[in-house]
Formats: sequence, structure tokens, C-alpha cells
Amino acid sequence: MNLDQTDERILKNLMVDARLSARQLGIKLGISTVTILSRIKKLEKEKIIKGYTALIDHEKLGYDLTAIIEIIAKKNKILDIEAELSKLENVCGVYDITGNTDTLIIAKFKSRSELSEFVKGLSSIPNVENTITHIVLNTAKEDFRLT
Repeated sequence: MNLDQTDERILKNLMVDARLSARQLGIKLGISTVTILSRIKKLEKEKIIKGYTALIDHEKLGYDLTAIIEIIAKKNKILDIEAELSKLENVCGVYDITGNTDTLIIAKFKSRSELSEFVKGLSSIPNVENTITHIVLNTAKEDFRLT
């Protein structure tokens, strides 16, 4: 699907505030509510809009530790491992990457013991050869919205 400038403006506004109604968006962008609704439905149907969510401050919920974990897999098993990793509760992102590491995950934890248990559990996933864990000291930016 080719996005035009109107679709992009709708998406940018929804990324900033997904609670905007079609009426509010229409007023803001100078477009009719019906047009906004039909474009949003089209964007949802094409899976460009996958859902709507709130941005949460994880630290205020007790998730004080963010870990970036590199995973080295046995040959031809990367996709199987990534599927397993995607199911884990603490995991925020799973990335198939280039370089010496096969997969990178970003995960959040409430305590060092929780992180330790998680990392030790990774080795029990079939075909995980090795892991390298990095602990984030400070977060300068964490926002995956492209605005």
C-alpha cells in the first residue's frame, strides 16, 4: 500500500495521541470525519496500524532494569529461538541482526535476581549456544514512535 501525505499526517497524529477521535483528527487536519474514518480503517486492514496502546513509564511500575541480550544460536535454528523468545513476558523486542550475534533482545526486569533467573533460563531454550548480557545504566531516549 502506498501512503500519501494525508495517511502520513493521520499516522503521525495517532502516534502522538492515539486517543484522538476521528472528529478531532479531522478538525486538526482540515479533513472530514468520514475521510479520516475510512483512511484509518484502510490502515488497520493493511496492518499498518496494528493496534492502539498507552505509553507506560516502566520504572514507575518497578521495572528498574533494562537488559540488552545478545543470543548466538546453533545453525538454522534462529527463527525457532526467536519465536520462543517472543513469547517471554519480560521481552520488549526481539531482533534478527547481522554481525557475530544472531539475535538481540531487549527486556525489562524488577530486580537483579529476576534478570539472573531469566538469563539462566535462556540457556534452557533448545539451540541457544551462548548469550551476552548488557545492563542499561541510563536511558537517554526510549520511544519507538517515528514522529
